Amino acid sequence: MATTYTSACPLNCWDSCGFKVTVEEGKVVKVEGDKHHPITKGKICGRGRMLDARTNSPDRILHPLKKINGEFHRIPWSQALDEIASKMDWLKENSGTTSILHSHDYANGGLLKNLDQRFFNCFGGVTELEGSLCWGAGIEAQNWDFGDAYSHAPGDALNSKNIIIWGRNVARTNMHFYAVLQEAKKRGIKIYVIDPLYNATAKLAHKHITVKPGMDGFLAAGIMKEILRIGLSDYEFIQNHTEGFEDLLSLLETVSLAEISQLTEVAEDTMTELAYLYGSRPTSTYFGLGMQRYGNGGNTIRLIDALVAVSGNIGIPGGGANYANKQVGQSFQLSELTLPNERTAYRSFTMMKQAEGILQAVDPEIKMVIVTCGNPVVQVPNTNELKRAFASVDTLVVVDSFMTDTAEMADYILPTTTVFEEEDIYYSSMYHHYANYGPKLVEAPGEAKSDLWIWTELSNRLGFGEKFEFSRGQWMEMATRHLHEKGITLNAFKNNYHVELPVDPIPWLDFKFKTPSGNFEFTSQSAVSKGQNGRLKLSLPNESVHSTPKLAEKYPYHLLTIHPMRSNHSQHYHLFAQDPKLRVEVAENIAITLNLIEGDLAEVWNERGTVKGYIHILSNAHPNTINIDEGIWRRFGGSVNLLTSSEESDNGLGSTLYDCLVNIRKIEQH
Repeated sequence: MATTYTSACPLNCWDSCGFKVTVEEGKVVKVEGDKHHPITKGKICGRGRMLDARTNSPDRILHPLKKINGEFHRIPWSQALDEIASKMDWLKENSGTTSILHSHDYANGGLLKNLDQRFFNCFGGVTELEGSLCWGAGIEAQNWDFGDAYSHAPGDALNSKNIIIWGRNVARTNMHFYAVLQEAKKRGIKIYVIDPLYNATAKLAHKHITVKPGMDGFLAAGIMKEILRIGLSDYEFIQNHTEGFEDLLSLLETVSLAEISQLTEVAEDTMTELAYLYGSRPTSTYFGLGMQRYGNGGNTIRLIDALVAVSGNIGIPGGGANYANKQVGQSFQLSELTLPNERTAYRSFTMMKQAEGILQAVDPEIKMVIVTCGNPVVQVPNTNELKRAFASVDTLVVVDSFMTDTAEMADYILPTTTVFEEEDIYYSSMYHHYANYGPKLVEAPGEAKSDLWIWTELSNRLGFGEKFEFSRGQWMEMATRHLHEKGITLNAFKNNYHVELPVDPIPWLDFKFKTPSGNFEFTSQSAVSKGQNGRLKLSLPNESVHSTPKLAEKYPYHLLTIHPMRSNHSQHYHLFAQDPKLRVEVAENIAITLNLIEGDLAEVWNERGTVKGYIHILSNAHPNTINIDEGIWRRFGGSVNLLTSSEESDNGLGSTLYDCLVNIRKIEQH
């Protein structure tokens, strides 16, 4: 008999949906939305619906595998764990614990997925990754400006007069906010979309403004110039609650509106129109994550933050510089789970430069890499360099459920469970303030084990097993105990399945910021303390016709690598009913210039690599722009990161995945 349970989505996503999951004869047969979830209200995307296929896939790895003479062979768990623990113990004694790299990402938003950090900290501390491929430059930027990165509660957008969606395709990546935008439009709230691509969100908007990729910060500067010229700034906020405004004024005086228009390829009167929009408070701004994936990415976010501040749209209902919402994760006692004080050694590489870190590391060299919650061979920029790096180490261990591009390179593969095979609390939303409880619903197939089981078994072999002598319930209680005074208990999660966390629905309402000065900082003291200038800059992308004209002659087109519609990064491509094909989406002017038509086979290349795919022509996209969705596996034509650079953003903590010039040519099909 079929039984339906309440559960939750584990995917690292804006929406963090509630689920209803139907189980029949021990098998997940359907995943639907939970109508009782206060935010997601029964609507879920195709990525969530496909989690039953992920759980039931015949391609799952069911047993530990060891590569012998280039081929994988099934081995017992005891042998796999004994051999891995023995190698770790030997490296600890002979090379030091930092000869091991923990390569990780955020494929699963479960609270207990943080226990990998506890394991490595209790082992003594390994080489870890810092920064983020996804949002790192913007997080650091808002840390400099506000002291943290917070967003307004979902419904607050309906208090706005105007909503600016800047570089974010809500329809693809944040479907429940898209529903809010539909309601906002019905209420007469103006919606503007600023994006190089004309997407589904732009179709909803009153106006779509295209901007040259990588030039969003200049556009923000142009709007500020017009706000100040017309007299629309919030002088009282600037005077009483900010630092460094004179530095901003000096910067804006160094460039004319005409020069900004030339760089951004946005008309001057459009910037004037946006100035009036921002001056008609409250105006809310919702940032995407793509425009900070450039060499100037951190500064871009800081300039848009400055625009929101100058126009007086901070700390008011219906306003906000809504980029991320770290309040959600900060609601849990993660340090209780991870025990950072246990480590006695530490070294870090940025996530972007882990390949370079591996290849150049000395004292000690990297001898072992353990990969969790990620598929770096597909997701990390400059794929060829990363493959060389992973091939150079003595031992590569991958914890995964499928034979990904990364798993193919492994020496050991440890098969792990999926969401419905383990109990956890999921808190990955960057949009709303609810965390969701997901019970264990079915048994894992074969010998697949949870990540926690793997860390517990390894800790027993490495001499600190007592650090893992807790049940899953005890772990969750450990991370939520401090919330009892707010009326939030583990039983509340288990009984209600979704719990609203105690966060500020309108950040900075009291104008008390978490910066060193306590004010919004146009010139950042935190940046100065890290050895940087701290002042806002008008900086260019690493690769553009203005910063690298010779490179632009050879590679005249700008490549974007946006999130796919049907897969959460690289997690779902192998589950599609039909094998996906790499699609090369080009602006109309490129198609006209190169005589490309729909369905043509084309090659896209630069000095880092080459990919081949099939042409799709984008209407109303910014000229000379190409998009290839990220995450596609090698066997389906990817990865697009064969083309991207592993350089870091200006503040060191973000990727430059969108900072990429390429060329393209048609391939004749026979």
